[in-house]
Amino acid sequence: MSPHPNPKILIIRRDNIGDLVCTTPLITALRQHYPNGWLGALVNSYNAPVLDRNPDLDEVFIYTKGKHRGHGESLPSILWQRLAMMFRLRKMHFDDVIVATPAARPQDIKLAHWLRPKRIVGFGESEGLDISLSTGSGDRHEVENVFRIAASYGIGGPPPACRVFAAAATPPARGVLVGTFTIGIHISARKASQRWPAERFAETIRTIAARGPARFLLLWSPGTEDNPLHPGDDAKAQDVIAGVGTGTTVIARPTQTLPELIAALAECDALVCADGGAMHVAAGLGLPIICLFGNSSATQWRPWGVPYRLLQKQSFDVSDIGVEEVVNAFNELLADIPARAP
Repeated sequence: MSPHPNPKILIIRRDNIGDLVCTTPLITALRQHYPNGWLGALVNSYNAPVLDRNPDLDEVFIYTKGKHRGHGESLPSILWQRLAMMFRLRKMHFDDVIVATPAARPQDIKLAHWLRPKRIVGFGESEGLDISLSTGSGDRHEVENVFRIAASYGIGGPPPACRVFAAAATPPARGVLVGTFTIGIHISARKASQRWPAERFAETIRTIAARGPARFLLLWSPGTEDNPLHPGDDAKAQDVIAGVGTGTTVIARPTQTLPELIAALAECDALVCADGGAMHVAAGLGLPIICLFGNSSATQWRPWGVPYRLLQKQSFDVSDIGVEEVVNAFNELLADIPARAP
């Protein structure tokens, strides 16, 4: 437990989108335990939108990696901004700095040590930790791996749900979809083993549409497939739309940024997707999910805190998952949430 009744705590989580989403249950629990404490987070510009509008945090500190800098941003300028932010953090005199990645993170621990908190909490046997937990296990969910930190603060019980907050919908985007069951279909995936073919997405949409009135929000990362920096799925999206044909409402929604993805997912009532950041964001928004898993651990990375159906083959390749399996899983999922069904 913290020796201070209202501690000032900084949480560092500088990796991927899903990892940060899986840290939000710890943030929620710390806020509930220390309603009058101060909680902040240090993240990068890539994953930071996960914490937008999160009421459990007093402040979010964001730095930009060199590879993520925008047009007009020079490397010296972002390094200078980062340095200025670090000096500001150092002057805040934290009680605790939590390195929340459940793996050995010597660089993050060095950073935490430079900030001069009273204690540093983290994972592994790295020198400089005041409270050290064993690194995460694939036998536990990532949320559970991270949440072991809570016990150091006298917080018991299971982890709460993940939490992501969308901006308030503004017409006409929300108005177009109001009153109709809306199913998100996210077709992009970073790993090749998790890329389901366009024709199967199209057939799935046609089959689900035949069961009752529904709209489909087609989501993907925009761009061309051969872009070496940011490969996209524009061509795949067009193939899906062409494969669905007429008579079914499919709304194209490419999402260039994470805030755009969060806003689009917030318009949905359920989601079909591969394992990845979009799946975890959807879980944080409370969506029921059909998730297609390839070569990743379902135990560690399944949706947390929401109704879901997970499909994974022994080959660990989503191309071996059939349309009928996805549709059957979707129908089973809707039986669990009849109030949301079309």
